[in-house]
Amino acid sequence: MRLLNLFILAILLSTQINAQNSVQDDRSFVMGKIIDGDTIPHVMLREVTVIPPWKFKSKQEERHYGRLLVNIRKTLPYARMAGNKIDEINRNLSLIENEKEQSRYLKEAERELFKEFETPLRRLTISQGRMLIRLIDRETGATSYELIKEYKGGVPAFFWQGIARIFGSNLKDQYDAQKDDKMVEHIITLLDNGML
Repeated sequence: MRLLNLFILAILLSTQINAQNSVQDDRSFVMGKIIDGDTIPHVMLREVTVIPPWKFKSKQEERHYGRLLVNIRKTLPYARMAGNKIDEINRNLSLIENEKEQSRYLKEAERELFKEFETPLRRLTISQGRMLIRLIDRETGATSYELIKEYKGGVPAFFWQGIARIFGSNLKDQYDAQKDDKMVEHIITLLDNGML
């Protein structure tokens, strides 16, 4: 009986010591506020985003949500990379004064982009391609058509718009988080907050 009590006491002490060690590892100092002679801990908490689940109106809408989720997971990283690349290209172009040098730089940047992204982007489905067009507008603030027109000119923009229209897409599609793309925005917010 005594041996059993000692054994239980040893287990309790070891768990208490482990708990104290873990507390020591996570210990940090907290600022305090004195209110009516009482010291109250004052901690700034990080922002918590509360996102209600999407309320589906039908089974069809639920299936659509699932397809959107797959397409967004596949295309959102590319849209964000596009936004970063465009920012980088614009910064570098602002440093180059000579138009000929700017043209050379754009051709080199285009070659690098094709080398890096041509194969994975060719593997996208048509619906993923349409999603990418809208997400590029979301990430860059400009439609794909406007980007092509700005960097390559009006004729290539017109040409690629024609190709897109053959496949049922539109390079002039704009992202509208408040209306048409409300479900897409909901999914992106959940993904960004690690909730999906």
